[in-house]
Amino acid sequence: MQNEVIETVRGLIRQSRQIVFFGGAGVSTASNIPDFRSSDGLYNRVQQSAYSTEEMLSHDFLVSQPELFFQNLRENLIFPDAKPNAAHIALARLERLGRLQGIVTQNIDGLHQKAGSENVIELHGNIARFYCTACGRPYPLADIMKSERAPRCSVCRGSIRPDVVLYQEMLDGDVLQAAVDLISAADVLIVGGTSLVVYPAAGLLQHYCGNKLVLINRDPTPYDSQADYLIQGNIAEILTELMDGVD
Repeated sequence: MQNEVIETVRGLIRQSRQIVFFGGAGVSTASNIPDFRSSDGLYNRVQQSAYSTEEMLSHDFLVSQPELFFQNLRENLIFPDAKPNAAHIALARLERLGRLQGIVTQNIDGLHQKAGSENVIELHGNIARFYCTACGRPYPLADIMKSERAPRCSVCRGSIRPDVVLYQEMLDGDVLQAAVDLISAADVLIVGGTSLVVYPAAGLLQHYCGNKLVLINRDPTPYDSQADYLIQGNIAEILTELMDGVD
């Protein structure tokens, strides 16, 4: 049955030039970046800490415990040697073919861009970017990795933070609107590698107006019953299979 669904979706991809992909942490697990909510994900790791993962990734924790915040960031959120996997490469190829109009991602790893994708909307920012909260001066990841403490601005000594959305913070309104506009215009929406439980990101699916919603995930999601085409399994393998013969 699943082979028939894959063949049907492959046909949709061949016919469409208005595809949008919406993805989450599962897209990057094949690049050895752990996801958050699976059995071996970041939230379920045994940590030698009195704080939960949510606390350590919150705005309040950044302000009150900057040293521990950056220690956790370096140990669990930054993967400078990670490389794009087959999922990223398949999506970049689909964009080059003029069929994929853009990617909306919950990920902060920048691997879609490293694979060659150009129109990437990063809902939660990018862990490779940092900036001073006082003067706005940007800082590259390399500078943060060289420091063993919470980094300070070399110009004004202000606090430096990652350009990502932390717990207790709102998504950027312009970024969110760009994602809504992209998804609203899609004829085929492919959703993959996301548990679809984080809002407002998961709510973006409500803006899709078509009848070709393709949901690819290893585990069940709250939106499975709403999918027109449901495919379960490894997203890197499935996207590669879906691209077979597409040109």
